[in-house]
Amino acid sequence: MTTKKDYYEILGLQKEADLSQIKKAYRQKALEFHPDRNQHDPEAEEKFKEASEAYEVLSDPQKRQIYDQWGHQGLQGRGFHGFDRVDDIFTSFSDVFEDFFGSGFGFGSARSGRHRGRGRHGGDLEASIKIKFEEAVFGTKKEVEVYKETPCEACAGKGSKSGKMSACATCGGSGRVAHSQGFFMIQTACPRCHGEGEFMADPCDECRGQGRVRKKKEIAVKVPAGVENGMRLILRGEGNAGVQGGHPGDLYVQVQVEPHPFFKRHGDDIHCSLPVSMVRAAMGIKIKIPTLEGEEEIRIEEGTDSGHEVRLRKRGVANVHTGRRGDQVIKIVVETPKKLSKKQKQILEEFLKSEEK
Repeated sequence: MTTKKDYYEILGLQKEADLSQIKKAYRQKALEFHPDRNQHDPEAEEKFKEASEAYEVLSDPQKRQIYDQWGHQGLQGRGFHGFDRVDDIFTSFSDVFEDFFGSGFGFGSARSGRHRGRGRHGGDLEASIKIKFEEAVFGTKKEVEVYKETPCEACAGKGSKSGKMSACATCGGSGRVAHSQGFFMIQTACPRCHGEGEFMADPCDECRGQGRVRKKKEIAVKVPAGVENGMRLILRGEGNAGVQGGHPGDLYVQVQVEPHPFFKRHGDDIHCSLPVSMVRAAMGIKIKIPTLEGEEEIRIEEGTDSGHEVRLRKRGVANVHTGRRGDQVIKIVVETPKKLSKKQKQILEEFLKSEEK
C-alpha cells in the first residue's frame, strides 16, 4: 500500500502560496530532477513526475480548490490521476519549459538526444475491488480484471520485425535540428523523429511499431488481514509494460469494504450494541453474543447501566502493519419496556413501594 505525498510538501510551499511562487518552486524541482540531467535514475524520474503532478494541480485554480477541500481522493473522483510517462509532461507543459529554460537549452517539448525517449517506464494502472467485512478482517484473495499494455508477442516487444533501425535523414541521427533566430542559433527536437534520431526500418504489423498491445488480464490480488476501507494496495510490475525494454508500471488496487449489519469498525477495534432488558440489567445475567469467530458467553453484572461497555481482549481486527489485534467493544443498551401487563405493573408497584420504605 502506498500513500500520495502532499502537493505543497513536494514543491516546498505553504498553502497560501500564489501562482508565481508555485511556478518558481516547480522550476527549481524540474531543473533538479529533469531526466536529461539524471539519466538512468528512476528515483529522480519519479520525483520529476511528482513535482509535475503537483504543479499541474496547484497552478490550476479549479483543481487546486478541489484538492484543498477533498485531497487526492477528490481529484481521483474527477478522473485526475497524474502522469504515467515523462513524455506526457513535456507534451502538456511545452510552453512552461520553453518559458523556464528556452528551446535551445535541451529542455524543449521533446526529450533531446538520440535514443533518449526509448526504454521508458510503463504507466501505472488503477482498479478497485469490493470485499466483505469478514474478508477485510481475516484477509482474502480476489481476481481483478484490467486492460493493460503487454509486450507484443509477434515482435517480442521490439516494435520491429527485424529489430533494425534507420537513421533519421532530417537530423542525421542526432535527434536535434538547428535554426537561426536573430543572432542566435537555436536547437530544438527534430520534428520528424521527435528527438529519437532514428526510425524503425520495418514496424511490426501486430503492434504497429509500438512494441506493446492492449489485452484484458485477470490478476490475483492478495488482500492482507486488517485492510481498511479506502486503502490502496500496490502490485509492483503489474501495470503497463515498459517501452523498448523499460520497466513495467505498477497496479494500484483500491479496496472497498462492505458494511456489516452488526459490527462497526473503529481503528483496530470492532464495536457492537447489545440490547438488555431493564430487569436483566438489574439482576445480572450471562448471555452469548456473536464475535468474529463465533459466539462467546459474557456476563452482565448486576446493576449495569445503559451505555456500559464490556471489552473482549484481542477479539478485534489485526493491524495491517503490525499484526497486533484490537478488541471487541460491546455497548450495553438497557431497554425500558413500553407496555406492561397487569401482573408486571403490580410487581413493579410493589418494588417501588419497597424502595420508599
